[in-house]
Amino acid sequence: MEAPVNNSLQQFKNLVGTKFQLYNSLFTSLPFHRVEKTGIFLSLFLLHCEEGYAKGNSPEEIMDSFFSQYTTYTEEKQRTDLLFRFVQYAERQVVLFDALEDAAFRNIRDLQGAGTLRHLQSEVIQEQAQDKLRDKLKDFSVRLVLTAHPTQFYPSEVLGIINDLSKALIDENTSQVNMYLQQLGKTPFFKKEKPTPYDEAISLVWFLENIFYQSAGRILSSIRAQFPGAISSDNSVIRMGFWPGGDRDGNPFVKAPTTVEVAAALRASIMKCYFREVRNLRRRLTFKGVENVVAALESKLSRNLFIPGHKADISRQEILDTLSDIRNTIIADLNGLFVHLVDNLISKVEIFGLFFASLDIRQDSSIHEAVLEAIAARTTALPDNYTSLGDKEKINLLLNIKEAADPKALENPLHQDTLETIAAIKEIQAANGEEGCNRYIISHSTSVLNVMEVYGLFLLSGWKKEEMTVDIVPLFETIDDLRHAGQVMKELYENADYREHLRRRQCKQTIMLGFSDGTKDGGYLMANWSIYKAKEELTTISKEYGINVVFFDGRGGPPARGGGKTHQFYASMGRNIANKEIQQTIQGQTISSNFGTVDAAQFNMEQLIHAGISNELFSSREVTLSKSEEDLLQLLADEGYKSYNTLKTHPHFLAYLDHASPLRYYAEANIGSRPSKRNASAKLNLNDLRAVPYVGAWSQLKQNVPGYYGVGSALEQLEKQGKWEEVQALYVHSLFFRTLLDNCVMAMKKSYFPLTAYLAKHPQYGEVWQMIYNEFELTKKYLLLLTNESELMAGSPIDLLSIQMRERIVLPLLTTQQYALTRIRELDAHPDNGHGRETYEKLIMRCSFGIINAGRNSA
Repeated sequence: MEAPVNNSLQQFKNLVGTKFQLYNSLFTSLPFHRVEKTGIFLSLFLLHCEEGYAKGNSPEEIMDSFFSQYTTYTEEKQRTDLLFRFVQYAERQVVLFDALEDAAFRNIRDLQGAGTLRHLQSEVIQEQAQDKLRDKLKDFSVRLVLTAHPTQFYPSEVLGIINDLSKALIDENTSQVNMYLQQLGKTPFFKKEKPTPYDEAISLVWFLENIFYQSAGRILSSIRAQFPGAISSDNSVIRMGFWPGGDRDGNPFVKAPTTVEVAAALRASIMKCYFREVRNLRRRLTFKGVENVVAALESKLSRNLFIPGHKADISRQEILDTLSDIRNTIIADLNGLFVHLVDNLISKVEIFGLFFASLDIRQDSSIHEAVLEAIAARTTALPDNYTSLGDKEKINLLLNIKEAADPKALENPLHQDTLETIAAIKEIQAANGEEGCNRYIISHSTSVLNVMEVYGLFLLSGWKKEEMTVDIVPLFETIDDLRHAGQVMKELYENADYREHLRRRQCKQTIMLGFSDGTKDGGYLMANWSIYKAKEELTTISKEYGINVVFFDGRGGPPARGGGKTHQFYASMGRNIANKEIQQTIQGQTISSNFGTVDAAQFNMEQLIHAGISNELFSSREVTLSKSEEDLLQLLADEGYKSYNTLKTHPHFLAYLDHASPLRYYAEANIGSRPSKRNASAKLNLNDLRAVPYVGAWSQLKQNVPGYYGVGSALEQLEKQGKWEEVQALYVHSLFFRTLLDNCVMAMKKSYFPLTAYLAKHPQYGEVWQMIYNEFELTKKYLLLLTNESELMAGSPIDLLSIQMRERIVLPLLTTQQYALTRIRELDAHPDNGHGRETYEKLIMRCSFGIINAGRNSA
């Protein structure tokens, strides 16, 4: 195994490391103001930062000594102008590094190796598991849901350049690379206006059109070729989901018309993809008896796409039937010539239909409660005393609604919009097919009533019980909610009306589990273990009631939000956890880093498919935890929770984060349409704070608290209790535990405490800084002991090198950001001591973009 790893590492050094140095020199010709000096200054500044931190200097000391040693700048404006040019330069360096990694992907990753479909094929043959595979593929699928969370900072123009730049790098076309780098120099990296939810949707449609359309089609065709007859025509194995325009949890800018517009944009986008492909098919299928059929399909797609006001008159089934006829003719009369092109398009139509990606609706449970109270107060659809009733009485009323409520009767626009959105789902289903929009997700689900409130709202919006073609999906997030999830679902399954609804939905219940708020609430170990245990309990309960439960994981990019090497998590789920489908959110830079090119997307989707299939097919890979292993993990989670809770309840904990990080600037950076807090109140509290700014702020501080805090304390406690050998055995035998710690190590490797070491002496916040640093060092000590490695991530040398190079690129940005934060604190303390607050705030936000883009899964 050593040789391939060393070979891939060498390839990475050659294709990414060396080429980065080579092409970085082309930046000297980029169209910046005084660019040669910027490049030289930035190189000097990076070295100066590294030397300064090694001596224990603060960012402010490093900045002041740099300006005095290397420049003649004494005025603030001269200095900040240079710092803005540093940011501009470093942003482009990050793009170049991204493009080089993308271009080198197929040389560094083994596209036929472990975790791929080719690998699965050889395993199935070796284990004689063809029948098992056929059984599994009847209803197994992977659903990737693109979310609206504001951690993707590249506008679509820049994404297009990165894509083209990667191709030019693969072709080693230096003149083209140079031109694209110049184009980057003149292309804005961020928008001055805050994006609307529709803007967010369109920027993610870029990935659907340019990446997922190709890669998902390839995968389905590949499965059909490798495992003939294994997949039925009604299971496409891959499904895409979509949140922008549908997710209104805490986002006041998402309205019912937005949802309808986004659904229409998704439909238009997939039709455009089909139209292009059918037009290309015509160039190959020039045969009698086929050519006219292809031409007629192209013409119909064209009418549906380009004629304003044309009433949609094409369906998914019609496209499939037409392609099937063409296929039959080619096989019967033309020796199967070009049939693979038709098969590929059939695969895509089966995956994407006329909806491209299923648009999920999401809203917070507290809003549903408020809407129903307003309906009771202002209409006759619910009795006046509704609010004073107990849960059981409310549920009984909601199940027996006899009349619809008029949204116009409600005063609050949000309440009106809630009813209008539920009504709009019908409109979307009529145009895009049922899969276009058929899930309603309830954030902060804590009770049976929360689910029944949504059921009642559908009836109040004019839906009939027997025609409710929508799945209601509770989302359990906090540690307490996860503990009570089993009881909530048990009561739901025992409700006759809800059971009847599930029967009409093929006895399938989707349950969403949120990593982000779990980690924020309970720390890294407790959140991950609570979700694992909730899945076990929910699987058992659902089986008892004859319900197929499907888990939908709300994962962010970094390990602190359930990200990292997610396919390993799915491979490590025990047999007592339902595994019919893998569903997860993908967001922010995770979209561009894991799915930014067709090759990378195909590879990572194959890894997920392999993970979901292999842990059920091959009995030799028993991964279910034993009772003693579960007890040990519970002990670790409890100890980790204690440690994290001590930090979380420290009186200065959140104030420290607000003081030392760019937390408050997330709301002001025009990076996403949603506010950074769910509640608009001025007071900062952990419950209202969204996970993206919370985790992102720790990431930019280079302390990554939610990704490891409590792990070291937990391991230390178990060693003191004489259980260290048991922990070592668990690490060897449990893929779940290993994956948990591997991802934790990744969060630690992206930490850098010299950046904030100056805060150790702070009179108010020094204690918090010291607690975090001590836990980091303790965790590092025990993880190195457990993994028997000399350095964190030594077992993943390519990922390690990538992180090291990226962290080096952004060190000047981190230093600049901390310097700007320090200057603002000084201006706050002495308001008459100079101007420029706005400039420093802008500098902080601009640094954020580069830091987060470089991290690729940092928020």
